[in-house]
Amino acid sequence: MKRPASALWRVHKPPGVSSASLVDDFRREHGGNFTLKVSHGGVLDPFAEGLVLLLVGAANRLFEALHEVPKTYVAQVRWGLETDTFDAGGRVVREGDASTLRADQLDAALLPFRGWTAQVPPATSNKRVGGERAYEKAHRGEAVTLPPQQVYLHSARWLAHQLPQSSSLEVVVRGGFYVRSLVTDLGRALGVGAHVVALERKAIGPWDDAREPVQVTGREVLPWLPSMELTDSQWGDLKKEISPEVISTPPDWDLPWGFPSPTAGVRAFHQGRLVALIRNGPPLILPGGI
Repeated sequence: MKRPASALWRVHKPPGVSSASLVDDFRREHGGNFTLKVSHGGVLDPFAEGLVLLLVGAANRLFEALHEVPKTYVAQVRWGLETDTFDAGGRVVREGDASTLRADQLDAALLPFRGWTAQVPPATSNKRVGGERAYEKAHRGEAVTLPPQQVYLHSARWLAHQLPQSSSLEVVVRGGFYVRSLVTDLGRALGVGAHVVALERKAIGPWDDAREPVQVTGREVLPWLPSMELTDSQWGDLKKEISPEVISTPPDWDLPWGFPSPTAGVRAFHQGRLVALIRNGPPLILPGGI
């Protein structure tokens, strides 16, 4: 079987499986015996479902650029109980009376969390602590204390309420945001406790969830960045880390108004393939192109 080309792949993760298992499935479905690196472009919690991006070959070099775009989630929130994992798989550590919650009260509770804020990730997150994943320590029963992280919440709205038991929340965030932490913080702010019982990632940037795998190449890659076409001479120089004068065209997809501007650079194309990102400092070369 021919090895896959460098590309991004949009794949659907069902609940109950890990993001890493999608990488294993991809390698197996493409014959397994190839040397190209395959990874995922950001973990989705095992209990959650939705869109995961797989990075194949040169696309692995775009990992950081993928965190600069909006990610849309829908969370099912359970009121009255906080758990140690911030989701339904954890142990209840706090109970509260949610009987007086009102829809207007919940609207107001969201306001302080919009924009850039400091957020403490869950102890069962994918963050590294002393070279090890936090969730590995937490699952062994070790105490895990993570420092606050600067995160960005672009928008949040309640889709439905079944008060006092539950609500459905949609958020649009930048990479690195933990919806579980937001819900737990909301429960604490309201004095009733809360946790996430279900979570779905609906979209990353312009890409909706894909029930069947979809390959992403060429101009469909990082369409929120400006771009330029390289001549043969410019591409030859760029491979020597000599960046050309940038004369770019606007992005192919616009970020939501007010969303933080990306910093990954300008997409450089040669013969229809994305071959580099031109940025301050040395260019990011994508061997073989995407």
